[in-house]
Amino acid sequence: MKAKDELGQRGEDLAAEHLARSGYRVVARNWRCPVGAIDIVAHDGPTLVIVEVKTRRSDAFGHPFEAITPAKLRRLHLLGSAWLAEHAETRHPEVRVDVLGILWPEYGEPSIQHLRGVC
Repeated sequence: MKAKDELGQRGEDLAAEHLARSGYRVVARNWRCPVGAIDIVAHDGPTLVIVEVKTRRSDAFGHPFEAITPAKLRRLHLLGSAWLAEHAETRHPEVRVDVLGILWPEYGEPSIQHLRGVC
């Protein structure tokens, strides 16, 4: 596994733990369809949350949130719609997109920022 992929996986693991500690119920990880992949699907009470996780070693090339472009947000909406279509038996009164930005230096503890409802 490439170092970048390994860092991303570690970041997603940390994000899932963070969400669980925050009261979310993780229902899927790395869900894939022809449109792409969702890092984490979770419930925050009755709300279905599509979670994008961005992990970086540093912010030397920009904060992880800077990787969330308008095109990425459109794709996340498409992915959320695809997930809902595949799981039509489950009703969700609300759906939102959250982003977790993780800075995880090679030496040191990671920091997590959680943006709720980016769209």
